[in-house]
Amino acid sequence: MIRRSLQHALDELRFGHTGTLNLRTSLPTAAEAVRRTENWLRMKQAEGAREVLVVTGRGNQSYARTPVVREAVRRLLALLSTRGVVADHSEHSPGSFAVRLAPMNAPPARRATNVGDAVQQPLAPPTLDGLSDETREQLRILAMGTLQGLGVRDPSPQFVRDEMVRLCAQLATSIPATATTADEREQSLQWLIARAIERLDDESR
Repeated sequence: MIRRSLQHALDELRFGHTGTLNLRTSLPTAAEAVRRTENWLRMKQAEGAREVLVVTGRGNQSYARTPVVREAVRRLLALLSTRGVVADHSEHSPGSFAVRLAPMNAPPARRATNVGDAVQQPLAPPTLDGLSDETREQLRILAMGTLQGLGVRDPSPQFVRDEMVRLCAQLATSIPATATTADEREQSLQWLIARAIERLDDESR
C-alpha cells in the first residue's frame, strides 16, 4: 500500500494533478475506452499539455483475463501518432501508458511504405485560401463542433482557424489519388467534411 501511494505521488508530480485519465475505475468496453481516450487526449493537447498518463489496467477483470481495453488503447495511440495528436508513447507500467502529446501545429507523421508498395501517398492538402467560401464554412462548422466536443468554449478566431487547418490536413490524407484536378480534390474534401460533421452530430445525440 505504501509503495502504491508513493507511485501515485510520483505520477502526480510527473503528469500533474489533472494529467491522468483512469479508465480502470469505470471498467469501460474497448470501444468506450477508445472514444474517451481520444477525446481526452485531444482536449489535453488543446490545453497545451505535454505529457499525460492513461491508466487502462492490466485486464485482470476482463473475460479470460484478456487486456482488451489496454490493447485497444495501444492501437489508438499508434493511430493518433500518425494524426498529429501523439508525439510518442511508452508503457509506464503493465497497466498504463505515458503519452507525450504533439504541439497543435505539428504535422501528422507519415507512415513509412516499402519501395514496392502499391499504396500511393495522398496528395498535399489544399490551403484554406485556395478553398471556396462554401468549403471554408463547412470546415469552420466542423472545427467549432470538434473544439466544443473537446470542452473548448469560446475559442478565439485564430484557434478556430488553426483547427480548420489541422482538420483540412487530416481529411486531405483520405482524398483519393484519382482526384487529380483542384475541383475534384475540393469536391472530395467537401464530402469528407460532411461525413465528419455527421459523425459529430451522431456522437452528440
